Amino acid sequence: MTTLATLREALAPALPPETSDPTTPLTRHPTSPPDTARTAGSATGSADFGAAGSADGGTVVVSGLPGGRELGVLRGWEARAALAVGTSGSTGEPKVVLLSAAALVASAELTHARLGGPGTWLLALPTTHIAGVQVLVRSIVAGTEPEVMDLASGFRASGFAAAARTVLRTPGPHYTALVPTQLARLVATEGPGLAAVREFDAVLIGGAATPPSLLDRAREAGVNVVTTYGMSETAGGCVYDGHPLDGVRVRLVGGRIEIAGPTLALGYQGGEPFGEWFRTGDLGRITAGGTLEIVGRADDVIISGGENVSPHEVERVLAAQRGVREVCVVGVPDEEWGQVVVAAVVPDDPDTPPDPEALRQAVHDVVGRFAMPKRVVFLGELPTRGPGKVDRAAVARSFG
Repeated sequence: MTTLATLREALAPALPPETSDPTTPLTRHPTSPPDTARTAGSATGSADFGAAGSADGGTVVVSGLPGGRELGVLRGWEARAALAVGTSGSTGEPKVVLLSAAALVASAELTHARLGGPGTWLLALPTTHIAGVQVLVRSIVAGTEPEVMDLASGFRASGFAAAARTVLRTPGPHYTALVPTQLARLVATEGPGLAAVREFDAVLIGGAATPPSLLDRAREAGVNVVTTYGMSETAGGCVYDGHPLDGVRVRLVGGRIEIAGPTLALGYQGGEPFGEWFRTGDLGRITAGGTLEIVGRADDVIISGGENVSPHEVERVLAAQRGVREVCVVGVPDEEWGQVVVAAVVPDDPDTPPDPEALRQAVHDVVGRFAMPKRVVFLGELPTRGPGKVDRAAVARSFG
């Protein structure tokens, strides 16, 4: 049974009859980079996708479980799951999120409604994470054949362009989903990759915070970027360009973002089922125009000399400076201050990086003296984990 057929069988309870036949062939199995692929176990024999059974005999797709963990038998409320997907563990202990077929299909349908209707998708993300899985779910719901980019040797603009050619020959809307690092590589220089990504009707960007400077550069180059906010617990992106998908509700409680609606997961395996609202670990604010802005992770706040510093706010300032391509701000231990703010910067041109003192002064002028990075280091690239998320722990270790 092919990967997509396995997924379609799991989604069958929430699909129209004409799309639920698991024997209909769809496409070849997507590959993943060696550093993100994990053996998920069983029926398909693939490195990043498998199947298991629940107590009621249903099919459960298994994707990217932490540490090669086996799913085991799902019982009680867990047996309603169609997908078990591991979280990246970038902000804590990895968990297994259980999602129903209804939540996955609702997410796909609401995405198409927001973008302008069902279309053909290019899968350029590993299916060990919810963002990659959802590209396949959207394809199944749309009844279209997804094109799968070979990621075995990593993401390259030339490879994206080659895969895009097949998608762009099909009628109707064309979509893809990327993480910021991939988008940055496509818009870095004029070439086949940039030419191809310009042709997509929508390019969903998520998985990590996208620097405003990168969004500006992409949109100025003619790329129709749609920013997304979401997580495995919400079946992927559920807030597009700062506005929730239809039926998704967002509220702030003590600055924390809470989410409710039809795309919410059932819960974590081995835990209690989620209630009506899911409390995220993210801080946010809602503008006067009703747009949700992500301030950062609640557990990323740096306390330096008694002052609370939001890494996200400092990153915004630094990313807007000339010569800065990417940036990550973290706190490292300090005997005098408790923690100090430090910044890892990827320059546009490694041979002529921006002046560290000018970067520090920019933070001083916008955020305040207390938020100025004590140290600035220049890196060729930021370490990542999961679906392109910056590995903040690894960044902190680079400061010794």
